Amino acid sequence: MADPKAEAESMVRNLKEKTGKDLESWKALAKASGETKHGKIVAHLKAEHGLGHGYANLVAHMFLDSGAINAESGDLIAEQYAGAKAALKPWYDALAKQIAAFGTDVEFAPKKAYVSLRRSKQFGLIQPSTAARMDIGLVLKGVAPKGRLEAAGSWNAMCTHRVRVEDAKQIDKELLGWVKQAYDAG
Repeated sequence: MADPKAEAESMVRNLKEKTGKDLESWKALAKASGETKHGKIVAHLKAEHGLGHGYANLVAHMFLDSGAINAESGDLIAEQYAGAKAALKPWYDALAKQIAAFGTDVEFAPKKAYVSLRRSKQFGLIQPSTAARMDIGLVLKGVAPKGRLEAAGSWNAMCTHRVRVEDAKQIDKELLGWVKQAYDAG
């Protein structure tokens, strides 16, 4: 299996040769677009600058991860994990890092109460539901609920399943397997 980190590093090294601009130049164009959401930055780079999806996705990730979006635009993830839910932020970070490794097409789209996980469409979400619990919503059509993988029911209409995470140890291979299955179907 390919190493996603190594693939991203290779793409960064080849960016100037393949696109005519280095990463900093592309990040400057992303900033100049005025867009603050991953999907909008990708769409702008593709439509206005002819960048392919893989490179546009890479630039958007690098731009957003660099802290280029300032506090004025609001940091929805920081707001989600503020106050009583602050203890869940390391859980989110660990899970997001592992999900990002699925491929360069993973998009994290923060909303007010959760982070939508997208590929070509939404395949899941991560929500800090209480001070002691994070809920992972997944789109797994045709998969029977079993054990920790429960039917989403009325919890969230965008998801078919939910996994309640009440301990960092529950961010395990089983959970990541379900998230990867939803990603692969997305």
